Amino acid sequence: MKRAGLWLVSVVGEGSIFTKDELRQAFPGVSQIDRRMRDLRDHGWQIDTNRDDIALEPHEQRFVRQGEPVWEPGRGRAKSTVSVTATQRREIMTRDGNFCRSCGISGGQTYAGTYEIAQLDIARRQVRQPGGAVTVELVTECNRCRIGGRQLTAEPADVLAQVRQLGRLERRVLAGWIADDRRPFSTVERLWAEYRSLPEESRIKIRQALETEGTD
Repeated sequence: MKRAGLWLVSVVGEGSIFTKDELRQAFPGVSQIDRRMRDLRDHGWQIDTNRDDIALEPHEQRFVRQGEPVWEPGRGRAKSTVSVTATQRREIMTRDGNFCRSCGISGGQTYAGTYEIAQLDIARRQVRQPGGAVTVELVTECNRCRIGGRQLTAEPADVLAQVRQLGRLERRVLAGWIADDRRPFSTVERLWAEYRSLPEESRIKIRQALETEGTD
């Protein structure tokens, strides 16, 4: 693992693409070099595959960001990780309703305005507990949201504190959404979400149209 990390830093470089063949050629005779490379992720290294970055081919990986310098003395010690079995994966996805808990898209659906098909997987999310300790919990996310949420730490205590500040009616509405595990969006809310996803030039056109046509 240490040699693989040094190779990424000194030969590949952050942001660059390398192939599995290049990795194996760099370490001839080293068994399980692919696994040793993957172990770097447990130390904060970001190495994307085509499951994380659709621009990559199946045989390619991208060295996105260096993590802990595992080659330094006292660094790179094995860390306990949550290993997800196929059975656990199915159970977690079923529990989560078989859709991304961040954006709500289902596996196999196409992202709006693209030909990209969403793929669901299990993400490891850091969660800060009431006592301040940070634990890792598993959640279903799509390939887009998994990439964007890697550095986020969930704060359920903050969410609960804000819930307690709601009025009775708002809490009742929220409780209904939680019970159904879904929130129905009005036409206006859906249009707002679509508007926000448009490029600036298109947003300007819509703003100008509303200003010209009025809101009455």
